[in-house]
Amino acid sequence: MNPQPMKKQSFLHGAAILALATFIVKIIGACYKIPLVGIIDNAGYGYFTTAYDIYSVLLTISTAGLPVAMSRMISESQALGHHAQIKRIYRASLYVFLTIGIVGSGGMLLLCRQLAEFMESPNSWAAIAALAPAVLFVCVISSYRGFFQGQSNMTPTSISQVYEALCKLFIGLGAAWFVMDTTQDVVLAAGGAILGVTVGTIVSMVYLGIKYRKAAAFLDTQGGPVKPLGVTIKQLLSIAIPITLGAAGLQLINLMDAKIVMGRLLGAVGFTQAHADEVKGIYNFCQTMFNLPAAFIVPITVSIIPSITGYLTVKDYKSTLMVEESAVRITALLGLPCGVGLAVLSGPILTMLAKYGPTELATGNPILRVFGAAVILNCLVLLTNAMMQAHGNVTTPLIDMLIGGIVKVVVNFVLVGMPQFNIIGAPIGTFCCYFTIISLNLLAMKRMQKEHSPRIIRTLLKPLIASLIMGAAAWAAYGLLSRFISSNSIACLGAIAIAGCVYLVLVVALRIITKEDCMLLPKGEKIAKLLKIN
Repeated sequence: MNPQPMKKQSFLHGAAILALATFIVKIIGACYKIPLVGIIDNAGYGYFTTAYDIYSVLLTISTAGLPVAMSRMISESQALGHHAQIKRIYRASLYVFLTIGIVGSGGMLLLCRQLAEFMESPNSWAAIAALAPAVLFVCVISSYRGFFQGQSNMTPTSISQVYEALCKLFIGLGAAWFVMDTTQDVVLAAGGAILGVTVGTIVSMVYLGIKYRKAAAFLDTQGGPVKPLGVTIKQLLSIAIPITLGAAGLQLINLMDAKIVMGRLLGAVGFTQAHADEVKGIYNFCQTMFNLPAAFIVPITVSIIPSITGYLTVKDYKSTLMVEESAVRITALLGLPCGVGLAVLSGPILTMLAKYGPTELATGNPILRVFGAAVILNCLVLLTNAMMQAHGNVTTPLIDMLIGGIVKVVVNFVLVGMPQFNIIGAPIGTFCCYFTIISLNLLAMKRMQKEHSPRIIRTLLKPLIASLIMGAAAWAAYGLLSRFISSNSIACLGAIAIAGCVYLVLVVALRIITKEDCMLLPKGEKIAKLLKIN
């Protein structure tokens, strides 16, 4: 049988596939993290997230810039018909990924206790050690994903993400429960919980390796010009390094920020270690809620980079602008209602998901409200960064993110050290950080792209109106339902369902989705007719 060409997807089709996978992963993640808090309590969850904070820095260094560079270069080669160069780009990236992965995993494993001490959370060492091998495996996974995403095929990435999540759920929860049941040691149980992440990366790597071999067989039959390996690596790094420096710099600032938050709670505010661990665990749980909407924007950013790059390669600026404005519209449609919903229903959501009582809610409620306001800023930062990177502007996002990170550290240092704010100062710092970044990004795009700059503020207006009305409906519905229903969970879910229906009606009534958006989806003509969009 002759090797078959890879199926290429439109940007919104690819984003929809990734978003579906993200939804499944987040549902699985909720089934993982919510019981996990019950198994290892808030202090154990704090150890768990401390390990993730360190892992995130290494993960960002290894995966922030190179997949974007791969996606741009592969999309360019595909638009020009240089199929053999696609395989060369993959091999060049793999060499770089392996180097980073070996160093990152080794350092995290050998220095697990020192890293835990540095983070002022000495009991996190077991979780850090259990997570260390995942850095290497994720590096290999990223090279595979960059290969497929650059050719606008998001299916292998999506399936591999679901495999990872399932392993994390069954192996991670199982290990945490087993360790707690047999030893009652929260430190080791946090390590057991994270073991599922490492196993998941192994399973994902094996699956993607099988899919790559099939896809590479087709490229071998197509030929085309090939650049020398050294030239390809140099081009990859010239794109990847500024992106990585920006993302890693922000992650390092976040890591230092986590240390500052704990230090200010223990020092300036005078919390005990146990109390600081407790409120940090509540903050981390709220942060998980804050990160959830952004996870649905990542599929859009992943999909638009090869799409925009392909159009720019053939100088199709009209299609480029259409894709960018469509991406802004979809981002607003997803991000705005999520942010408003978190802010309006913060208390009921935390009570439903984390079973918080009045004491925990006194801390968690204001944290989640501020995070809700910051959600759309975070989503727009992700999107505008991807747009600038697709245009070849990799330096501006680097500078803007570092400035935003510095703003966050300064605000957190001041506010967290004030007893009347304490841990609530941390989400305020996050809001100030993303507000700074998006303001700088929008100014840069207007200046550099000029007539080809998407109309972002104008595109946000209708989704904002729909989201605010939806928020009012959610608030009123919960207030009404909670009077007649004793179960908070049922009242909360009912309010969310009513708000969702109101929002969908408003999206159609205000004609927020355009026919061009629909045509980027499979069976777009039928969707447009169903929604009566001309």
